[in-house]
Amino acid sequence: MRIATIRPPRLRTLSEEGERAATWLELFYDLVFVVAVAVLGSRLLEDTSWSGVWSYVAYMALLWWLWASHTFYADRYDTDDLVYRLLATGQMAALVIAAASLSSGPASSTAAFAVAYTLSRLVLIAMYVRARKHVPATRRLVTGYLVGFSIGAVLWAISIFVPEPARFALWAAGFSIDLATPWLMRREQARVPLDVSHLPERFGLFTIVVLGETIAAVVVGLSQTGWSATTTLAAMFGVGAAAGMWWMYFDNVEGSVVRRRDKDGRAWRPTVWIYSHFFLATGVAMAGVGLEHAVVSAGHGAFDAAERWLLAGSSAVAFGAMALIHLAASSTRSPTLHMTIARNRALGIFLLLIVGFLSFLGSTWVALVVLLICVGQVIADVGMGVQGETNA
Repeated sequence: MRIATIRPPRLRTLSEEGERAATWLELFYDLVFVVAVAVLGSRLLEDTSWSGVWSYVAYMALLWWLWASHTFYADRYDTDDLVYRLLATGQMAALVIAAASLSSGPASSTAAFAVAYTLSRLVLIAMYVRARKHVPATRRLVTGYLVGFSIGAVLWAISIFVPEPARFALWAAGFSIDLATPWLMRREQARVPLDVSHLPERFGLFTIVVLGETIAAVVVGLSQTGWSATTTLAAMFGVGAAAGMWWMYFDNVEGSVVRRRDKDGRAWRPTVWIYSHFFLATGVAMAGVGLEHAVVSAGHGAFDAAERWLLAGSSAVAFGAMALIHLAASSTRSPTLHMTIARNRALGIFLLLIVGFLSFLGSTWVALVVLLICVGQVIADVGMGVQGETNA
């Protein structure tokens, strides 16, 4: 039995050796994002127009940044103590408000989203204030974070009282400052490494979250149509495509890339590796919505161009993100393997874009072709892995 006590933050990425796993609190924290991504997906399900897609991507970027910025803090300073648990719980409460504000029901409100986002950022700032006090070795880095994140939080707080569309302009400004802050502090970040076991696991868990949303979307689509050969096949093809994307990503995870190396021309690689995961999560989550449309269309009618492009295009985005992840990892172990996989993903993107133009394909056929492209990628990956073991 373990009772949480008050333990000040400490720099865990330098003081500890060996494998480090996600905590139970981090797993609980992820559940809030399961709900938020699901609610956001329901918006896209109702509006697959370009404006609906861009709105989805923008909100997904904001949610992903909340998750990522908290994850970066936890990677370096989490001691899972009483104060941290209370702060994390407060942040989860704010995220619940944010998720509810994204719904299409009576709770839908950009002002409520601004309130929730502001509160979440203020909690993160409070966490960094503790870290600045108790970890002198990273005080310069944390001071830079506090300045940038505080400016961003002020803009978000002001946006609560400003009408649309000026509110959105303030959001964009605050978000841009948040994103720019780590980049401006990159030299200090290089002195405070990230954990090569914990951080990749956390990004992998978020990928699992959005893959789970994809499976849930297929189930919801099937439940809306009832049993028939075409709907069942479309659902099974969708599950297979999700499994293929899981296989493609998790068979090739390379964690050491998160350590920044300024002296050998690799400083860009951690940044590309980290932020490519946003596009991976967004692409996979949007593909789930596209698969739900495919299952429903298989039972009730035509699969229009917007729905076809949503499935094929978002899958292409996920493939592109995986290609970038491999390019970033190409200087670590098995560089040739990573480069070859990146080229294979590029071929997959080309094939998926062709699918987007094939207007004569029904939804079940589109789901099948996406599945076959994923299967082809997996077979190529497995073949390269077998060849590498043989050569070794």
